[in-house]
Amino acid sequence: MKQLVITILGKDRPGLVEDISSVVLKNHGNWLCSNLSHLLGHFAGIIKLEVAEEHFQELQNALSALPKLEVRIEAGNTEIEPSPREQINLVITGNDRPGIIQELASVIRHKGASITHLNSRQQSAPNWGVPIFSAVATVTLPNGMDKDEVIDALESITSDLIVDTEEA
Repeated sequence: MKQLVITILGKDRPGLVEDISSVVLKNHGNWLCSNLSHLLGHFAGIIKLEVAEEHFQELQNALSALPKLEVRIEAGNTEIEPSPREQINLVITGNDRPGIIQELASVIRHKGASITHLNSRQQSAPNWGVPIFSAVATVTLPNGMDKDEVIDALESITSDLIVDTEEA
């Protein structure tokens, strides 16, 4: 089986996920996992699929033919995965400001950790007078690192940043 990573971007509309999943099924693909979002009237998705080698080209052609969508298909990395490392889910909240994602990403990278999943948003907080930033991030730690080391480093960015852990 060939594993694929598909990215899809286009104007959102009712039934779009059903249309994409129907194309995958009709062309012998198996939808393994996905991350799909509606942002400012657009659909953005990343999907992990698998398909038998003999059906790859027909699946690729069918996905590329989806109307009014930009579709990109990449073959998955079939190299042997390194031994699993500890992952933590961080819930991060603080006052929003330009550059907050870059600051978080930089601290995490400098600790030798890696962001493997990130959901973030800005929301209004009328009683606080400033918009609030919130994110849930899955972070893979280097071997032997204590999660508190990453949490302390993130919280040291600014006094208004709160970092908690969430069970997976």
